[in-house]
Amino acid sequence: MKKNTLRFCLGIWAFFGMVFSASAQQILRGALVDEASIPIENGYVFQESCSCYYYTDNTGRFTLESAEIGTVLRFGALGYEKSSLRIKKQDFENNLVIKLSESAYRLKEVVVRPDTEVLTQLLKVDVAQIPVKSSQEILQKVPGIFIAQHAGGGKAEQIFLRGFDLDHGTDIRLTVDGIPVNMVSHAHGQGYSDLHHVIPETIAALDFGKGPHSIEQGNFATAGYVDFKTKSILEENQLRLESGSFGRNRALAMFNLLNTPKQKAYFATEALFSEGYFDAPQDFERLNVSGKYRYQFDNGNALTFSGQYFDSSWDASGQIPERAVASGQIGRFGAIDATEGGNTTRTTLGANYVGTVGQDLNLDIASYWSYYDFQLFSNFTFFLNDPENGDRIRQSERRNLFGTTVKLSNKMELGEANLTSRIGLGFRLDEVRDNDLSRMLDRTTVLERIQLGDITENNNFLFLDTKLNLDKWSFQTGMRLDRISFEYQNALTNTTSKLEESQTILSPKASVQYSPNERSQYFVKASYGFHSNDTRSVVFGSSNLLAKAFGVDVGTLWKPLPSLVVNATAWTLFSDDELVYVGDEGVVEPNGKSRRYGVDLGFRGQFKNNLYCFTDATFSHARSLESPSGEDYIPLAPNFTLAGGVGISNEKGLSGGLRYRYLRDRAANEDFSLVASGYFLTDLNLNYRFSKHLVLEVIVENLFDVDWNEAQFATTSRLQNETSATEEIHFTPGSPLALRTGLTYTF
Repeated sequence: MKKNTLRFCLGIWAFFGMVFSASAQQILRGALVDEASIPIENGYVFQESCSCYYYTDNTGRFTLESAEIGTVLRFGALGYEKSSLRIKKQDFENNLVIKLSESAYRLKEVVVRPDTEVLTQLLKVDVAQIPVKSSQEILQKVPGIFIAQHAGGGKAEQIFLRGFDLDHGTDIRLTVDGIPVNMVSHAHGQGYSDLHHVIPETIAALDFGKGPHSIEQGNFATAGYVDFKTKSILEENQLRLESGSFGRNRALAMFNLLNTPKQKAYFATEALFSEGYFDAPQDFERLNVSGKYRYQFDNGNALTFSGQYFDSSWDASGQIPERAVASGQIGRFGAIDATEGGNTTRTTLGANYVGTVGQDLNLDIASYWSYYDFQLFSNFTFFLNDPENGDRIRQSERRNLFGTTVKLSNKMELGEANLTSRIGLGFRLDEVRDNDLSRMLDRTTVLERIQLGDITENNNFLFLDTKLNLDKWSFQTGMRLDRISFEYQNALTNTTSKLEESQTILSPKASVQYSPNERSQYFVKASYGFHSNDTRSVVFGSSNLLAKAFGVDVGTLWKPLPSLVVNATAWTLFSDDELVYVGDEGVVEPNGKSRRYGVDLGFRGQFKNNLYCFTDATFSHARSLESPSGEDYIPLAPNFTLAGGVGISNEKGLSGGLRYRYLRDRAANEDFSLVASGYFLTDLNLNYRFSKHLVLEVIVENLFDVDWNEAQFATTSRLQNETSATEEIHFTPGSPLALRTGLTYTF
């Protein structure tokens, strides 16, 4: 009897013990938000009882599968003050909402963990510590990216990365809030990417990646991608006036229109005027208008609408031949044909819904529409083809761009591991009208139409990926399927028939990251990617409209000290045979297979919180695989770059930064008989804060007044007084020493 009683008591104790244990360990859900109730992505939650880290998703939400009453939680994120909380019983009844206050970006706050792209966090610190004042400058903040402008400031920049001369975006994908910037089958060049419609003060962050490894980034993301993320709310209203050398003047106004717990809205506008440093005035004018409205529902889901309008016009002096400068025919800042230039407009509307379906399924729907109008006048060969009238050309188009992307993701806890699964699908539709290449007598008189037609290009895509985070390891595998249809209606033929083609490409991707501690990380990535070729390739009977690339990255990141970070990556990229539509001539050129490999190195240090320094070096080797040795150089491919800077921050009084960049000499043609000269440049910016609301800024470009060539090409041309053609370097001179000042008032 006593034995049975003892067993009964033990059973009751065990039963209530299990009940107590089950009730003590429950699922705790919550979200991290900033002081304006905007979700904080990639924030962390540290649970002291198990020394476990949990991280917020793109809605700011987190889930703790085995939370216990009395356990202390610590919260934090890069750029925010830390916070802590001891779990109480009532915390399980409603979702926790933890507000974090903004703080200065500090290198010691960068967290190394297996499921994080730490280099993106480092870029946030770079931008915060050494600010820049244009979207082009911010693009150069991405380690390894160099740019060159060669048409009066209005044309899209030429981009260089990882041994690529990317032209205006052929092998790098650029987006703003997920909306594509690259233009497929563009009148001037494939992947043409004009970032001038981005007001730099509206940029909140950059997301970037090198190589073809991102599952979400499709067409053009072979050498890498950059996504500009604009602000959801303004910290304060802002008025800014700038004035500088060469007739440069800029005005900026940014205003909060709504700022309630549920609704946020702001408006920003920018006007820029510049005569330029060339002998012939460039008359560069730009107007930007943008706005954003955000509504947050009671459950934390959010709906955002955005709009942008951009208008720009300019004149240009173009690329000039070395012989014309050497002979004294023109000066270094002169022009052979001063009638070059162009104009462009762009209107964009976007909508984005981010939230949850049920408890654990995240939903992200983004749609956009853009209208684009473009006209460019150029003369690259002067009098080579037409000794009487010259070789002036016009490239123009009108375009409607539509797209939608739907993404679903789910995160499951599997003991000490967690598994995140994602699926995404969508489309992009480009309807291009009057895509034109014409020989011109002047800007209005057409001598000959070389190409004229309508283009319809549709990209449907689907991607799937899973990420398993297990203690110190992260494994990610994914697959992307793209189907692109190409349609061209040639307006220069007597027939009304359309040329059509469709192709499908499958891009598998995989990566492994290992973080043995919070100071180091190792990773291996292997992926396929692609870029599409111009639709007009169907005119020439090409069946190779999608060019595949395969890339591998092996790297490490190390924090020997809390405020010191070193990173290194070895990489290689193979590109399949591809065709390039030369928009300046209306012909297709086969480029053949290529191989590139190299090493990226980086260093960042922050001392006493107000002194910050960084440097990035890249070594690249780029060769054509179908050309004989010695004739296999890839023109203009960078082989060594170096960029860095030093910044001194101070909330009161004087602060500033010094930035430098170096690009080594490189081959301008296939046998390296012509050399694109390198350069070393230094820029300086100083800020003096008179009060909480008033700041004076001084920016010095090309501090040491170096003569340098910004854009360089090996071109065959003939001048009006010449009887034969000459192939040599044609260049656009870079800016001499230039000074500008800016006065910013915030309220």
